Amino acid sequence: MATADPPTRLRQTFENLAFSAHGDTWSSFYKEGFYPWDRDGPSIALADLLSQRTDLVPPSQDHDQRGNLIRDPSGAVSHRTALVPGCGRGHDVLLLSSFGYDVVGLDFSPDAIRMAEENAQQQGQFKSVNGLEQGTIKWVSGDFFSDDVLAGLGTNGSGTFDLIYDYTFLCALPPEARPKWAKRMSQLLHPSGRLICLEFPSVKPLSERGPPWGLCPEIYEALLSAPGEDVSYNEDGSLVEKTAAKPDANALHRLCIIKPTRTHRAGTSEDGTVNDFISVWTT
Repeated sequence: MATADPPTRLRQTFENLAFSAHGDTWSSFYKEGFYPWDRDGPSIALADLLSQRTDLVPPSQDHDQRGNLIRDPSGAVSHRTALVPGCGRGHDVLLLSSFGYDVVGLDFSPDAIRMAEENAQQQGQFKSVNGLEQGTIKWVSGDFFSDDVLAGLGTNGSGTFDLIYDYTFLCALPPEARPKWAKRMSQLLHPSGRLICLEFPSVKPLSERGPPWGLCPEIYEALLSAPGEDVSYNEDGSLVEKTAAKPDANALHRLCIIKPTRTHRAGTSEDGTVNDFISVWTT
């Protein structure tokens, strides 16, 4: 019998699987060595955003008027914090560290975390950029949706982060789990922090089963404007329009949505047209 192609295998595996079993299933794929969603390198769209749109992201480190890095009384440079949930083999964790953030890479799979640690050892941390001091890295195996998995980490040990990066994480969740994702993101984002979403896949029909599930900017907006609230969909996967509700006190607000000039090959058409979007959110 011919082996199913990766998208078909993923779709068939998760078709009737209870959400409570999803984490162990993703973990079993890493143990098996099956991870076709891995891009084998960091996100160039994220790298471009960090280097070119400093108006949209919190700086990893602050400088004084002379351009020197600000240090605490002990002489240590203060770093802002970043989180990559569903970090897999850790490519984007390494990237954020090179931009000076103290980064936590989180994945449910212990094997993914082991691979991330091996990846970091093999590559070494990426060369630091713009004269910034390299950020630290901490790898955590655990459930993103667990309240205590990141306890004591993040900004001043608050369990919240100045920057969170989401890519191929929301699209891995079935639609009924998306409100949980939005609520958790709102809980983990530090006040004045930034959630950066590389929105993918944006050209897959919304009615097709996943993972990856097709997404569009309107879905992100509906989820993050009312974190934790249910979202209704039409048969074609589009949102059911509803009257505007009272503003949610926990809402995240979209600062901007842009079309990156470069992205992973998976996010481009055959002619090289970029299909992905990047959206940036704050409290």
